[in-house]
Amino acid sequence: MSLAAETRRTAEEHPFLVTALRAGIVNYTAAARFLEVDGETDAIATALRRYAEELSAYETDSRDVRVRMESGIGSVVGDAEAEALLTVGGAAFGPEGGDHTAIIAAGAVDAAALAAVLQRLSLEEIAPIAAGVGEGTLLVVVDRLAGANALRAVEDALAAVPTE
Repeated sequence: MSLAAETRRTAEEHPFLVTALRAGIVNYTAAARFLEVDGETDAIATALRRYAEELSAYETDSRDVRVRMESGIGSVVGDAEAEALLTVGGAAFGPEGGDHTAIIAAGAVDAAALAAVLQRLSLEEIAPIAAGVGEGTLLVVVDRLAGANALRAVEDALAAVPTE
């Protein structure tokens, strides 16, 4: 495998680096040192620079959504599962007076929007309990105390969803 191909393969193991390459905000020499590729740092940096030139530019899109927060969300079982807002695997969450809050975005949402939301929540150090997207609705369940901050994070994320 050529040095250029090895550099690309290794860079693609780090999605944040590919995003930074697309955005044009990479110090190529520092990135070359970061990657575990056998070769001279300058040659690896050159391969990264050429790879970046081939990538599509990093762009974002604001999504047309309505975001709201619903408190009192908890695990639901039995007949209450019919009222669940979100079911993932065997876990169902709905309005059962629980200790969680649901952040619900309705409108132009998809998997890319969910990925942006989860990344933004991670940056805010908010750990979702459950999350999903389908049929124009995105839902994230968080701890009740994180609800207001999660709402702002979701709104911010949906204002700048990366496009491909």
